[in-house]
Amino acid sequence: MGLEFIELFDEWADTYDQTVLGDDKEYRAVFKNYDRILQAVADRVQGKIIEFGVGTGNLTEKLLNSNNKVIGFEPSLAMREKALEKLTNVNILNGDFLSYNIHEPIDAIVSTYAFHHLTDDEKASAFSLYQSVLATGGKIVFADTVFISDAHKQTAIHEANLKGYLNLARDLATEYYSTIPSLEAMLKANHFSVEFTQLNSFVWLMDATKL
Repeated sequence: MGLEFIELFDEWADTYDQTVLGDDKEYRAVFKNYDRILQAVADRVQGKIIEFGVGTGNLTEKLLNSNNKVIGFEPSLAMREKALEKLTNVNILNGDFLSYNIHEPIDAIVSTYAFHHLTDDEKASAFSLYQSVLATGGKIVFADTVFISDAHKQTAIHEANLKGYLNLARDLATEYYSTIPSLEAMLKANHFSVEFTQLNSFVWLMDATKL
């Protein structure tokens, strides 16, 4: 799953927090309202939580502040080390959306800015796995760049190129950003209801509940 991105995140670990705060103008719109996006995810879950793509631990910290038990999975060693510099009371393991080891009941699964590293086939496989991990009423709450349609995605790529945001345009064109109808179909096929809420011009919150 997305293992081709690990080297990128190892290199990004030292400057990731500066990027999400708006230091890189190409990605400023992607990370607009970053703190509120993380808080929106944290506010929708409670209990024993799996977090995928922990990164530097920013969402993890909010989850812990709300008295949740968090089991984090992060495939980048450099990112795990950064997170553990901030947090001393959490278990952050080597793993990802499709490769993890858990043998206890889970109330919710969360992630921010990471699910697009899976192809749509991998996303569907992930939802099938989570269906067996969560009890009825359990939740998947992800926030990530998602598009209303493929046409909207192509418009975003075109606009990024017009602005000279060539790194952003390349990312949008080559990574695995999904559409809302595709994600909704995958979730319904695995017996989840779902609602989507737009949080900035790129990021949507996906709030899914196991039926």
